[in-house]
Amino acid sequence: MASQEIEQLSAALARLPGLGPRSARRAVLWLVKRREQALPQLLDALGAVRDTLVECDICFNVDTRNPCGICADPRRDAKSICVVEDVADLWALDRAKLFSGTYHVLGGKLSALDGVRPEDLTIGELLERVSGGGVDEVVLAMNATLEGQTTAHYIAERLEGHPVRITQLAHGLPVGGELDYLDEGTLAQALRARRPLG
Repeated sequence: MASQEIEQLSAALARLPGLGPRSARRAVLWLVKRREQALPQLLDALGAVRDTLVECDICFNVDTRNPCGICADPRRDAKSICVVEDVADLWALDRAKLFSGTYHVLGGKLSALDGVRPEDLTIGELLERVSGGGVDEVVLAMNATLEGQTTAHYIAERLEGHPVRITQLAHGLPVGGELDYLDEGTLAQALRARRPLG
């Protein structure tokens, strides 16, 4: 039986995404065994992030500076904006290093069931960015869920009349995916998005 403080640390870590109670206990045991080196480094890193973390005024990314590193990078193509639901989506796309434009984080997706309305997201700020000029393309990179696609359609409707090209990430078969393991929605999307071979 661990002390109350160790149990509290385990419980706090278990609330993190991807860590359950057992994984959290293993992480705590690892930290305890290496407390002289690992704990001070972890505490310093957490303190630094806590003290410097800000939301970018332009794209709503989370960074330690404002504007964020992506928006401040002169090598980025400011004419192209990729719209994502969440910061995690931005980080995943940017980690792939396939998109050289800028981003816009909505802060969620439209959901009547959860009471998330357009004014609860940063859609208005996106429209302001596009209305300001200099944007040629808006890439809608919403998740392939009902709410994600509803959000994408809503944004596309709001952008009608603006001189921008509106594109969307392709959906369908994953690389290496086998047909008999895929759900009907993925198969339907793949069939609708079929294209000529060669």
